[in-house]
Amino acid sequence: MTPPEIRIEDLRTLEEALHRPEIRRSREALEDLLADRFGEFGASGTIYRRDVMIGLLLQEDDSADNDELHSDDYALTPISTDSALLTYRTWRRQADGSERHVLRSSIWKHDGRRWQMLFHQGTPTRL
Repeated sequence: MTPPEIRIEDLRTLEEALHRPEIRRSREALEDLLADRFGEFGASGTIYRRDVMIGLLLQEDDSADNDELHSDDYALTPISTDSALLTYRTWRRQADGSERHVLRSSIWKHDGRRWQMLFHQGTPTRL
């Protein structure tokens, strides 16, 4: 089997899909995007596994999204022929007018059919 081409445009599109409420509220979409062994280190220090994360995302309500999530500074680092590290920044205006900035990193792995997120971490930052 030929290894997949690792393209920043493809992984950025998948990453940004996970920012959209309609994807975050679809069990089918989340199960397609998150690998069976998915894990996340939350900003709180909590470790989330796939089933817990899917459950939390499905419970989100509209009040959790005060404003659009903005992202930029995407960078892609291939790890192997079928996996890559995607890093970027996000920011969102909060209800009190302040902005929340986060440095994000995700490991994406190709399973022979599609790209899936294997790991994610978001670290709050000042800017």
